Amino acid sequence: MKENKRKTVSLSMITYELRNVTGNPFVHIFGIGLPIFFLFIITRIVVSNLQDTSLIKTASTSVFLGISTIIPMAMILMGYSVIQSQDLEKGIPERLQLFGIKQHITICNRIISELIFLSAAIILYFIVGIIFMDLQTPVISGIIIYIFCILIFSTICFILGHAIATLLRKFSLTYCIVMLLYFVFMIFGGMMGITYENMSAPMQAVAKLLPVTYFNKDFYTIWTGKSYNFVPMLQSYLFLGAISGVLLFIALKKDRRKGNLS
Repeated sequence: MKENKRKTVSLSMITYELRNVTGNPFVHIFGIGLPIFFLFIITRIVVSNLQDTSLIKTASTSVFLGISTIIPMAMILMGYSVIQSQDLEKGIPERLQLFGIKQHITICNRIISELIFLSAAIILYFIVGIIFMDLQTPVISGIIIYIFCILIFSTICFILGHAIATLLRKFSLTYCIVMLLYFVFMIFGGMMGITYENMSAPMQAVAKLLPVTYFNKDFYTIWTGKSYNFVPMLQSYLFLGAISGVLLFIALKKDRRKGNLS
């Protein structure tokens, strides 16, 4: 039992997976560099179009909160799924099983490493925002809800990314699909120059189903402790979570038929 426990929660394996994450150029480019770049560019564009200077802090904070969702999308949805697809393509999970390291153990170590790196990236993003941006001071409940929502969204991204990689089992196909989803989320989430208010009715219908929309559109209200109806946001989490869960179920069932899952 002790030997199995060491294999399940292994500092050396977590360190190994963390090196894989930090060595992935996608997470540095799209998960760290791009959010900070977008933060400055979009904030400058939004602020320059404001007639009322008293709204600068509100606009800057709204952009800051919305852009932060790029971090889990890039690092987990895209970054993790790319690593997972490469490993599956090379048959690494099967090789690890020969050494007694089950696939679910590897996933457990990867979840921990992904959360460590994600936390570091979000902290860096917040440091940049606090130093260089004119942000509205949050209430305690706003910070707690933000952390909870970003963790839930990150978990959904992990499930979705793992499901896509497991279903496709090819780096090229996985990269294509998750990159497409990455930009779809950004477009419908209002991070590519089109705000929710300027979208057509069909686009708004799709946008309402994505949690990223509410980070951009409504989270300033939560951040400042004002009254807010959480039902539409909750529905978006349930919808995306359900889609991710169904895809994961299909992927795991497919793996069991092939005898790859342990």
